[in-house]
Amino acid sequence: MRHGRRRGRLGLVQEHRRALIRNLARNLITQQQIVTTQARAKEASRFVDQLVTTAKEKTLHARRQLIRRLGSGSEDFAKRLIETIAPKFNGRNGGYTRVLHYGTRRGDGASLALLEFSVPVIELEEKKPKKKKEPKPVSKEVKEKKKEEPAKADRKAPKEEPKKETAKKGGFLSSLRRFLKGDDEKK
Repeated sequence: MRHGRRRGRLGLVQEHRRALIRNLARNLITQQQIVTTQARAKEASRFVDQLVTTAKEKTLHARRQLIRRLGSGSEDFAKRLIETIAPKFNGRNGGYTRVLHYGTRRGDGASLALLEFSVPVIELEEKKPKKKKEPKPVSKEVKEKKKEEPAKADRKAPKEEPKKETAKKGGFLSSLRRFLKGDDEKK
């Protein structure tokens, strides 16, 4: 029984709340805006603002703190925060994210909110030019074979006739097939 056990913010225990906020922050870093409930958006906004403040330091210690706060395996998120997102907010001392009312969810009537960065953070991914394949050097033997191939291609291949449907033996379906085709005689 849960007598005397109070849950914290968002109605979740600490481990679940931390995992939820981390996931929301990671999605916001990759997609620049997310739609979630109002309460979750406010909590994630506070967390992401703290992350951006830390990322603005651009030191090794700051990078390690970001990785620790976002969870293991989040080196790419920390890198993106430091290199692309934090420079957009250099002249600002807070308010890196905003929470906008989005509507209500049809299923349970929960108030939805749009969480996004207050300054558009658009990064254009550089497309690598495709390398053109260089033709392989052709030997004399291969050239001779190519000359012979058109002569072989001129020959006409015999046309294949469509296969006739063979009658299946026994059972209800075969008797129905015979009836529909008009073959009432039993063989």
